[in-house]
Amino acid sequence: MINILSYGAVSNDEIFARVEPQVNVQDIVADILARVKAEGDAALRDYTKRFDGADLTDLQVTAEEMEDAVAAVDPKFLEILQTAAKNIRKFHEKQVRNSFIINDEPGIVMGQKVIPVDRAGLYVPGGTAAYPSTVLMDAIPAKIAGVPQVVMVSPPNKEGKINPVILAAAYVAGVDKIFKVGGAQAIAALAFGTESVPKVDKIVGPGNAFVAEAKKQVFGTVSIDMIAGPSEILIVADETADPRYVAADLLSQAEHDKLASAVLVTDSMALAEAVQAELEVQIPKLARAEIARASIDNNGKIIVADSLSVVLDIANEIAPEHLELCVDNPFDYLDGIRHAGSIFMGKHCPEALGDYMAGPNHTLPTSGTAKFSSPLSVDDFVKKTQYTYFTKEALARVGRDVAYFAEKEGLTAHAKSAVIRLEEES
Repeated sequence: MINILSYGAVSNDEIFARVEPQVNVQDIVADILARVKAEGDAALRDYTKRFDGADLTDLQVTAEEMEDAVAAVDPKFLEILQTAAKNIRKFHEKQVRNSFIINDEPGIVMGQKVIPVDRAGLYVPGGTAAYPSTVLMDAIPAKIAGVPQVVMVSPPNKEGKINPVILAAAYVAGVDKIFKVGGAQAIAALAFGTESVPKVDKIVGPGNAFVAEAKKQVFGTVSIDMIAGPSEILIVADETADPRYVAADLLSQAEHDKLASAVLVTDSMALAEAVQAELEVQIPKLARAEIARASIDNNGKIIVADSLSVVLDIANEIAPEHLELCVDNPFDYLDGIRHAGSIFMGKHCPEALGDYMAGPNHTLPTSGTAKFSSPLSVDDFVKKTQYTYFTKEALARVGRDVAYFAEKEGLTAHAKSAVIRLEEES
């Protein structure tokens, strides 16, 4: 049963305790990365046979396999994928940055170019659940950014096939190449390249502890989006909230993973107790009841504070991945939320909307990193290059100041590079 904690009556360590997975996979992952870097496709095929039970000769998904997967998917689901993709595109198109130029002083031109990365890699899990939504959320911003080639990796089943719904989503999102490989070895392939898998510039997408550790270890060789921890939801609710809705929304994240975190913060003890009871009604009815039960019992909590202003302070300190404002006038409180991956407004906006259909991205910062990180966006797939142009006359106006500044830092060659041009003119 979920615990109810009264803010101020228990220690802050208990209030703000986070889930800390105790899995040390650093050495295992390092060995996998080194072997894939050295052996390429041979290592990928061996790991795929060992971990996924699939004996593959060709790692790449063929055009025929894509056609078969799209044909195998329920037409209604394919239509829903198209609608979701439309909404995701509409939202992310607003994120596109433009290059700029400044030339408001004689002889000086400065600017910034916004350039997409040459190749992006998407990791899509394929273990206990298939997530076609992740394909849409990761691939569509990359395509909007103008990335020339989007490469996807996902583990196959024992028959050497990727789940058809994953491939259908890749088709809808416009993924360019798909490879049947998962785990740390897939991250290695994207980071270093193999005979089949092209090296990418950026890797995005969630995964298990091995995938997360692999992303951490290859960072610097390539860029990554984030190191994602267990899924989180925090619900801010007052006495007017329906406990059935609140319990259902808490469970929508609890069913992801036994390490997932579901938290309610409220100023109403009556609501807290009602939600506690409602969770016990709803959990046994879930298909993933065992997972949800472990998450709620071990990592879930209900925090009761004296006022909604204190509730918001608690929410900001936790900085959750998903935050629901389950109140009548959510826009009154929006400015009070400073740290959250994604905010869901009002009593009729469950977090599941954001997972699938609304449009904002569902690849979000976890484990309190929303204090300094952002959701996946078009920005993740571009880089900026700046440029500067000065005429001789423009340099003459500031060259000696540049030299003076450089000398204050003890960098006389810097200073000379400016004044030597002025001496030529004298």
